Amino acid sequence: MITRLLLLASIAWIVRLTAPLFSVFSVEISGRDLILLGGGLFLLAKATHEIHDKLEGGRARPGAKAAVTFGGVVAQIMLLDIIFSLDSVITAVGMANELAIMISAVVIAVIIMLFASGPIGDFVNRHPTVKMLALSFLLLIGLSLIVDGFHQHIPKGYIYFAMGFSVFVEMLNLRVRKGGEPVQLHTAYARAVTRTSTPRPHSCALPGGRE
Repeated sequence: MITRLLLLASIAWIVRLTAPLFSVFSVEISGRDLILLGGGLFLLAKATHEIHDKLEGGRARPGAKAAVTFGGVVAQIMLLDIIFSLDSVITAVGMANELAIMISAVVIAVIIMLFASGPIGDFVNRHPTVKMLALSFLLLIGLSLIVDGFHQHIPKGYIYFAMGFSVFVEMLNLRVRKGGEPVQLHTAYARAVTRTSTPRPHSCALPGGRE
């Protein structure tokens, strides 16, 4: 919320970001476009890395340290928030003329997100397939930002419909396999692992007493 309010307070600077800086293949690139392109590439790289880490990465090892620090996570969140906030603030500037209206809208939106983020985050963590779906949404949003940075606008309705339809299908899948064993994703590290016994892998007896 503070980030968005600060951006709103610097409307004059935001308006200057839309001024062309240079052109690439007859496409004029502004400061806003550079931010969108950088943010889109960051989302594509981050989501791809997370999907690979969850599905193909090595399993957690006892005593392994975190790959990133708390400060690194906060920095990434702030970077993404600035990217999304900048785009939404530019849209708000074009929709309303009163700063008080824009500030009120930002505060209300953040309050809703604060109440909704907890239950949604818990639900996503309980269902690994939904987490993969959310990471796929990040890929879609990253591509949308890159395309928007080159002034090739994709109607938001198409993106929201694709996301909504995917969530609807996944909800049906969750109901069908309700009570079944969920898919387990890999984790980059583990704080502590306690092993009381090591279960023996399932074996199949072959003729001659071999397994």
